[in-house]
Amino acid sequence: MIRLGEIQTLRILKRVDFGVYLWDGEDREERVLLPKKQVPEGAQSGDEVEVFIYRDSRDRLIATTARPKVTLHNVARLSVAQVGKIGAFLDWGLEKELLLPFKEQTRKVSAGEECLAALYIDKSSRLCATMNVYPYLSTDSPYRKDDRVRGTVYEISRNFGAFVAVDDRYSGLIPQRELYGAVQIGDVIEARVTEVKEDGKLDLSIREKAYLQIEKDARRVLEIIESFDGALPFTDKASPEVIRRETQMSKNEFKRAVGHLLKEGMIQITERAIRLK
Repeated sequence: MIRLGEIQTLRILKRVDFGVYLWDGEDREERVLLPKKQVPEGAQSGDEVEVFIYRDSRDRLIATTARPKVTLHNVARLSVAQVGKIGAFLDWGLEKELLLPFKEQTRKVSAGEECLAALYIDKSSRLCATMNVYPYLSTDSPYRKDDRVRGTVYEISRNFGAFVAVDDRYSGLIPQRELYGAVQIGDVIEARVTEVKEDGKLDLSIREKAYLQIEKDARRVLEIIESFDGALPFTDKASPEVIRRETQMSKNEFKRAVGHLLKEGMIQITERAIRLK
């Protein structure tokens, strides 16, 4: 069977002026053209050729010896070549650019930037790209708890947190409780594995373990106090919402950092403010 969107080895069935026809060795009626400029030098009938199958500009199946940057049901980082009326067109290493329909975009993309996308077959049997990569990510990563990883944020949910494609390949999540700062779709982040779920998915944190994070948080609090001319207009008794908005920390993390600075004699706390000494 000739499989759309996949790299496969086919045999040369016959030569024509404009190339060779390939088949799978089982059904002579099912064949695909490999254009003349793609035919390996000296190739003969019966020879095997490794090719990728896609559709040309007239929607006909066609073979190529070129290697695309992504294959069916896999994920890759691709450059946006241009944006048209029906979507964006991605450079995936072949002459015909790959369509990323507007409805498959999780954020607006622009020419010249990169986006993480998966390759799928749409209802019209055409190859298309989607930024909804969740179903195409693997859960058999080699990572364990406390490993450091790098990945791309591809979706953000108020209920669950930030979904991350670790190594642009494995399924990961920064739970809402671990999500701090202005994380956005498309960001490449470094994180720590906090748990490997039974199904293989990774829970992540962009913060260190508490005993390591406290020094970093304390420095951050000092910077924030300095930005308020040396007097932060609230204390560790402020609401969790105020603390998170101003510091991107939870109330407990803020209190630990303030306590550390107080112990080091670097700040003083009044009824309504925290001041530098």
